[in-house]
Amino acid sequence: MAGGQSRVAATNRKAYHNYFIEERYEAGIELSGTEVKSIRQGKLNLKDSFCHVKNGELFLYGMHISPYEKGNIFNVDPLRTRKLLMHKREILKLFSKIQQDGYSLIPLSVYFKNSKVKVELGLARGKKLYDKRASAAERDAKRDMDRAMKTQRYR
Repeated sequence: MAGGQSRVAATNRKAYHNYFIEERYEAGIELSGTEVKSIRQGKLNLKDSFCHVKNGELFLYGMHISPYEKGNIFNVDPLRTRKLLMHKREILKLFSKIQQDGYSLIPLSVYFKNSKVKVELGLARGKKLYDKRASAAERDAKRDMDRAMKTQRYR
C-alpha cells in the first residue's frame, strides 16, 4: 500500500491464520458503481475468497459485497466473480507460482488508494494444524512476556 492516500475497507484475518504469506501484490478490481458505494460503507466480506487465473486473466471468487440500499435495479449479485486488474506479465508470473504445490492466491485486504478500490493479494502456502498450534503458542508466549514486562515497569 505504498504511495498515495489509502483507507482500508476490509481485511481477511482468516488468511493470516490459515496461510503463510510469502509475497504481496496490489491489483485493481472491476466493480459496478453500487458496489463501490457499498464498499465505502464497509459492507464487504473477504472470509472465504480466493483468486484464480483463467485464460490469462485474474479473477476473484467468493468476495461478498452486500447490495447497496439505494441501488435498486443497479445492484448486482453479491457473490459474483470479479475481474482483477494487473499487468499481463505479473499475472503470468503469479500463474507459474500458483502451479507449484501448496501455493494459493488469497486476497488479504481491500482498500481505497486515491479514490480507486485496490485489493492486496498474498501468495500463500497453507498451514498445517501443527503450524497453527505453533503460531498460537508463539502468540501466547509473546503476550505473557509483554504482560511480565508491563508489571515489571510498575514495581
